[in-house]
Amino acid sequence: MVRVNIKDDESFEALLRRFSKKVQQESIVSEARRRQNFESPTSIRKKKISNKKRKSFRTTQKNQQ
Repeated sequence: MVRVNIKDDESFEALLRRFSKKVQQESIVSEARRRQNFESPTSIRKKKISNKKRKSFRTTQKNQQ
């Protein structure tokens, strides 16, 4: 959990900026998005393999031209 204490003479905007920075550093938002739709480990592996195949196909197409 992210905690940000307000400092003396600190504006709300500055507090919000510090809070956003801490949330990004702890990658809370990206973790929440990842967990929003569960993917099984096998489907993750299949996606990685298909992405690698697609990328290698594209590079071979560029090299042949």
